Amino acid sequence: MLDASLLPLENQNVRLRAIESDDAIAFAEGAADPVVRKYGHLPESEYTPTSVKKMIVREAVPGLTRGDLGVLAIADSFTDAFAGSLVIFNITELLGEVGFWIHPAYRGSGLSIAALNLAVRFARESGLQELTARTVPENSASQRALVRAGFIFRRRGVGVAPSGDVSEFLSYYKSVD
Repeated sequence: MLDASLLPLENQNVRLRAIESDDAIAFAEGAADPVVRKYGHLPESEYTPTSVKKMIVREAVPGLTRGDLGVLAIADSFTDAFAGSLVIFNITELLGEVGFWIHPAYRGSGLSIAALNLAVRFARESGLQELTARTVPENSASQRALVRAGFIFRRRGVGVAPSGDVSEFLSYYKSVD
């Protein structure tokens, strides 16, 4: 289970913290981006600032409190501005799956790799042993970020995304202990 008391975590580039209602506008803008829409496989088909605030209250806060869902903000370490989303889900006693996307205004700045490194630290310090990740074969940017963050390709297969879509995925894993 995730230990919310460990948050926020920070390195030289990024802060990984619980998502907040102040993030709702930037989250909705980022989630509407065509690249995020294509590759993000987000649970909702559309996000508005209001729906994001409801998601935070109904899902993110309770999930992090229980330790079985981490809906986190990738934030700029200097301004604390929302720069993307990182979610740790499908959590068991020893495993979790990570998914992430970067707001278009912050792409190309290395934030995804820095955030993945913080997610690994968060998982390890919470007592998990492994993180997994999946991405579609066409999403070369996510594949590069995962590999640069030390994730290892495991297999190609078909699975169900958080959106409910059935897709072909490339699966990765990283031991966090």
